Amino acid sequence: MASSDERRFEVLRAIVADYVAHHEPVGSKAIVDRHNLGVSSATVRNDMAALEEDGYITQPHTSAGRIPTDKGYRLFVDRLSDIKPLSSAERRAITSFLDGALDLDDVLRRSVRLLAQLTRQVAVIQYPTMSNARLRHLEVVPLTPARLMLVVITDSGRVDQRTIDLGDVLGEDDVARIRDVLNSKLSGLRLTDAAARVAELPEQAPGELRDALVRVCTVLVEHLVEHPEERLVLGGTANLTRNVADFPGSLRQVLEALEEQVVVLKLLAAARNPGAVTVRIGEENEDEQMRSTSVVSIGYGKDDMLLGGMGIVGPTRMDYPGTIAAVRAVANYVGQILAGS
Repeated sequence: MASSDERRFEVLRAIVADYVAHHEPVGSKAIVDRHNLGVSSATVRNDMAALEEDGYITQPHTSAGRIPTDKGYRLFVDRLSDIKPLSSAERRAITSFLDGALDLDDVLRRSVRLLAQLTRQVAVIQYPTMSNARLRHLEVVPLTPARLMLVVITDSGRVDQRTIDLGDVLGEDDVARIRDVLNSKLSGLRLTDAAARVAELPEQAPGELRDALVRVCTVLVEHLVEHPEERLVLGGTANLTRNVADFPGSLRQVLEALEEQVVVLKLLAAARNPGAVTVRIGEENEDEQMRSTSVVSIGYGKDDMLLGGMGIVGPTRMDYPGTIAAVRAVANYVGQILAGS
């Protein structure tokens, strides 16, 4: 890139930084005063004119300074060569906050709350996709002689419980035999494969266990064919109301769109690989209601296995480097926690 193009990008970078910080159109004098670009106000004005002609900045009012456009934010994000890492204190705070989680539900709730606090935006996280998960263990616990609790534990850290009414009394030895059958046949299978295998289990069981196993397998199949990845945890919605001016006439539409889980799931769909951050800015968002927002999303998981997506939704006027760093850090810790579970 020619030196004039590099200088113009530095002018754009300055406009983005000042507009994000002050929410006021940025003039050439402010750029010269606040940023050490080593050029005159006249040169900055010429560069601003070129940037405006190319669609990277715009003038909201006559005689006002300039503000970035979606295209300008996109160029700025695409050329982020260095994402400022979180401080040691911030990283310790993340570790301490998430390490106290009791189970998967608690991990996700804490992650959303933490991400909303770090970015001051709306945070969202998707439950782990079950299509990639494997059954780690099936526990069968007698609640009463005629009622069981089935506990399903996956390698993604998810723990689910289901209550089963047997309609007959079952001794502890028989409960143990059912537990052994389930784990010997299903443990280690992907959930999609386990669902197909479950139907065969009652036919292979001893006659005295068949009726009880039919009831257990019926409940288990219902659980395995559910789609918990369509469940989301959302937090920090109130943060949007602090930036009403960033959503002229559209804040209500944004809030309504966030209530529709299908819309949010689409926003996270771009997060295909653990650790890979995707940024969608303004008009790049498919849903019309979300075109006054930017979405920073990432896949979380362990190794190369994607478990789900998470991210933030906020105005296009946001601290992109800081937000990307926070989203990446929280996703990394969530993946570590699930890997160790």
